[in-house]
Amino acid sequence: MNDSNTTSPLDRLDGQVAVITGATGAIGAAAARRLARLGARIVLLHRGAAERSQALLQELPGGGHGAVTASVTDSEELAHAAEQVLHRFGGAQLLINCAGHTRPVPAADLNALTDELIDEMFASNWRGTFAAIRAFAPQLQATGDGLIVNISSIAGSSGLGSNLAYAASKAGIDALTKGLAKTLAPKVRVLAVAPGVVDTGFVPGRDADFNARIGATIPLRRVGTADDVAAAIAACCTSLRYATGSIFIADGGRHL
Repeated sequence: MNDSNTTSPLDRLDGQVAVITGATGAIGAAAARRLARLGARIVLLHRGAAERSQALLQELPGGGHGAVTASVTDSEELAHAAEQVLHRFGGAQLLINCAGHTRPVPAADLNALTDELIDEMFASNWRGTFAAIRAFAPQLQATGDGLIVNISSIAGSSGLGSNLAYAASKAGIDALTKGLAKTLAPKVRVLAVAPGVVDTGFVPGRDADFNARIGATIPLRRVGTADDVAAAIAACCTSLRYATGSIFIADGGRHL
């Protein structure tokens, strides 16, 4: 493995601890599998039932993995989770922010986008990402070679997605990524991966027919998979080490 104190590309992530928020979701789980295969020790941070995280932990290659429970919308829980990671795993070098959710609302239906849903979108998708970074930043900075990868969306630049508040929250993630890339450098790099349509259950109501119809309009002729996004995350951790503040689009060309 290359010297971890340089920005040279890496072939492996042996010895690095990767905390993944929203880890039992499709993209978080795919990222856990990818990074574990590269030798990272995975910490699954999630708010769901322990059975889901335990099942995923049993799939991961390598050893030294674990899970902590916290909601990204609860800063006190995140602070406690960060303490657990420090004491149990020695601290995080990688933070992958996959937590978030959405609910489909047509952009033209202004009344359906309620104040409550707007607040919910920003609390989970923007504030939750920021709060996780705030909780783990001391550990990432202490390594001198930390990395944050935020999951954004092409909705953040197109303005359209599952709903307008979701798109705005992802535009906020892009701004957060760029702002923290400047302020946390050089000890911590900050990147984002922006998927398009991904074949998961993330957006309720999108089925195989929807994916087939949308896939036919995408230059690469299919919607994405969770592993497509995970591969981009892994590239941020290994190949793209001379990059910070960048938003990497992984959408098969849908944004074009």
